[in-house]
Amino acid sequence: MVKTELRVIYGDTDQMGVVYYANYLRYFEAGRNEFIRAKGLRYRDFEASYRLRLPVAEVGVSYKLPARYDDLVAVETSLVEARRASARFGYRLVRGDDLLATGFTVHACIDLEGRVQRLPRELLDRLSSGEALSGAVSKE
Repeated sequence: MVKTELRVIYGDTDQMGVVYYANYLRYFEAGRNEFIRAKGLRYRDFEASYRLRLPVAEVGVSYKLPARYDDLVAVETSLVEARRASARFGYRLVRGDDLLATGFTVHACIDLEGRVQRLPRELLDRLSSGEALSGAVSKE
């Protein structure tokens, strides 16, 4: 798990000062980027080296408590599952001891022409280092 701290900016909130629901996905993205960076990679380097992309194929969010303007929040990001051509990340958004939201994203692995490709073994090894996956990393 990698923890990423963020400060809620005014532009992320609605008229009531509560974070607009879709902005939680931006927080998840920030957490995922820092997760990948903590594993010794930068997403742009992955794209350039492997000539692959990891677009979001599925997403889910469960909202527990509202995040508000100027809150210091943390996104806890983990690689939950890796399959032959996809990876699932899990997220917890917290403010101190309060759980604000949980969620996940599933990413397909595609080449530059949009064709599904196998996730490179080196990438899987790096991303799963130090992680306890709920499902084993599948070689299929």
